[in-house]
Amino acid sequence: MAEASFLMVHVSQSATGQDNLAFGLETRSWGFPSRLEEYAGTKMDFVILGAGASPRVKLEIWLNGTIDLYVCQAVGDVYEGTAPHWPDEIDEHRVKYPTRFGIEPLARLAAVPLGPTGPLPEAASDAIRWSGTQSGFGKLVKFDPDKLFALMDVTPEFPSTDSAPVIPLNQTRPVSLPAQPRPPRSAKRGTGTGRQSDPRKREAIEQHAVNLAIQHYQQAGWTVEEVGKPYDLRLTKAGAERRVEVKGTTGAPTSVELTFNEVQHAREFPEVDLFVVSDITVAGTTPDFTTSGGTVTLLPDWEPAEEDLRPTRFEYRIPS
Repeated sequence: MAEASFLMVHVSQSATGQDNLAFGLETRSWGFPSRLEEYAGTKMDFVILGAGASPRVKLEIWLNGTIDLYVCQAVGDVYEGTAPHWPDEIDEHRVKYPTRFGIEPLARLAAVPLGPTGPLPEAASDAIRWSGTQSGFGKLVKFDPDKLFALMDVTPEFPSTDSAPVIPLNQTRPVSLPAQPRPPRSAKRGTGTGRQSDPRKREAIEQHAVNLAIQHYQQAGWTVEEVGKPYDLRLTKAGAERRVEVKGTTGAPTSVELTFNEVQHAREFPEVDLFVVSDITVAGTTPDFTTSGGTVTLLPDWEPAEEDLRPTRFEYRIPS
């Protein structure tokens, strides 16, 4: 296989570093405390987040150790974040990581050897060590990923002859940090919670996205009816009808959660749009959230392909 571009990143084992890692995996986003110009134009195919090994050692010691790797597909271009997103940003009410990009987590590889018996060439392994000594800034490395993909048990696809490898989501499983007891955060600090844990915050984000979608389609001359399920908006104009599924996130435009009914409807109705609003700014505390901003990604005539879907939950029948 041809070489691919990997951005190698070391993640601190501190409570803040692990909080940010968990939240970054959940919201499909990563970022650096740098100016956008330092990474503008960076073309990365994958991002590897490494955690669990101390980087402040000599290379020969580093190569004898192991590390947990979170392998992610890079999504979209590097962009400038304008609102607090990660837990420590929310705690401090300021943007600490303005240089941001989307990630799609593909696999967690535990206790991976950093030396020659592992899946990374020495340059890539050393790049993680370098990142750990540079405040977690990423270092770009190119290498043949065959050994890494074999360990992940995935088979990449190539959309075109000159394109980077893409890992179908249906070959992967949801990725998160292993569960472990954590000390409670101070009541004076923000919770650092994401889109999943606070239903009122999630509702505020979703409604903000719906409001932007309504405004967008009304400006295009459609009559808009807010439906809810199994799709969000019904559009009519001069005898024509379209339907819209709306999703909102404070993170990057990478992947969104879909119900079975939402997928089924998009496959059965001929004219469905997917309207995604990413990087939404949320201020306030529950229940009084205010939302603003956001970047729109519109997929017209959307039909979710099987390779782009990853099962996240199961229905279990209790034995009688």
